[in-house]
Amino acid sequence: MKICFVGLGSIAARHIRGIKELFGASARIDVLRSGNGKMPEQRIAAMIHKTYYSLETLPRDYDVIFITNPTALHYCTLEKMHNRGRNFFIEKPVFQTGKEDLGGLRLQKDRVYYVACPLRYTNVIQYLKQNTDFSEIYSVRSISSSYLPDWRPEVDYRKTYSADASLGGGVSIDLIHEWDYLCYLLGEPEKVYSIIGKKSALEVHSDDIAVYIAEYRDKVAELHLDYFGRFPIRRLQLFGKSETLEADLLGESISFTKEGKVLYLKEGRDAYQKKELQHFFAIVQGKAENDSTLQNACRVLRIARGEMGE
Repeated sequence: MKICFVGLGSIAARHIRGIKELFGASARIDVLRSGNGKMPEQRIAAMIHKTYYSLETLPRDYDVIFITNPTALHYCTLEKMHNRGRNFFIEKPVFQTGKEDLGGLRLQKDRVYYVACPLRYTNVIQYLKQNTDFSEIYSVRSISSSYLPDWRPEVDYRKTYSADASLGGGVSIDLIHEWDYLCYLLGEPEKVYSIIGKKSALEVHSDDIAVYIAEYRDKVAELHLDYFGRFPIRRLQLFGKSETLEADLLGESISFTKEGKVLYLKEGRDAYQKKELQHFFAIVQGKAENDSTLQNACRVLRIARGEMGE
C-alpha cells in the first residue's frame, strides 16, 4: 500500500506512527514537504520511505494521500494532488470558509475524500453515541477552553497558523472538533446564533473567542470556545428528561448526576486517532460508509464560522 503525506507536522507524525502500528511493512510511506519546517524525529524519519520536495517528481499511483499541511493550503493541495492518488484523508478544518468551489476540484465518484474528525472516536463520545437517547435530551452545553501559548510550548504562539486568520487560524475553526462531535451526536441545527471575535490580550490576528447558541427542533445547544483559558477544559453537559450527564473529554470520564456515579473511559493518547485511521481504511476497502465527506465538513465549517445557511 503506497501512501503519501503532504506536510510533515505533529499530526502527520502521529498518523504515520498509527499507520505503521496498524499495517507495518505493508504500508510504504512517502512525504511531500516544502523543506521549511523542522526535520522529523529519528523514529518518524525511519518510517518514511522517501521524501520529495517537488510536486513534479512525485509519483502518480498512491493508494492514499494524507493532506496534513496548513489549512490555507488544503484546497489547492487537493486540486493539485487529485490525479496522484485514489483516496484522500484531509485534516480538519477541511478548508478556510466552507464555501469553496468543490466543482473546481474535479472530484471523482469512485474515490474516497474523507475529512478528519478524531474526537468522534474517543471512548467518551462513542459511549454517548451508543448509549444516549438524544430525543430525551432537552439542552446541551459544550466548552473547550485552553491557553494558546501552552499548545506548542517549543514554538512562539504568535508565529503559528492559529494566530493568523489568513493561514486558517482562529479559535472558531481551529477548535472545529466541538461542532463536529455536536453534529455527530445531535445532527445539524436548524438555527445558529454566534459571537466570534478577539477579546483577550493575546498577540494574535485571529479570533480568540467564539460563543454559539444553536436551536434544534426539540433542544438547544450552547458552545463556548476560547484561546485564553488558563486551565484546560473540554466538557460536554447533557440535560435530559431523567438525568444530567457531564462528559469530560480531558479527564476521559462521564459523570451521572442523578445516579451519583462516574464512568471512567481511559485510553492512550493515540488510541482514538488510531481508531479513526481504522475507520478510514475500512471506508477505502468498501467495508464502511464515508460519514465525513467534503460536503459534510464544509457545512460544519460554515456553522463554525457563524455562516450557517450562506
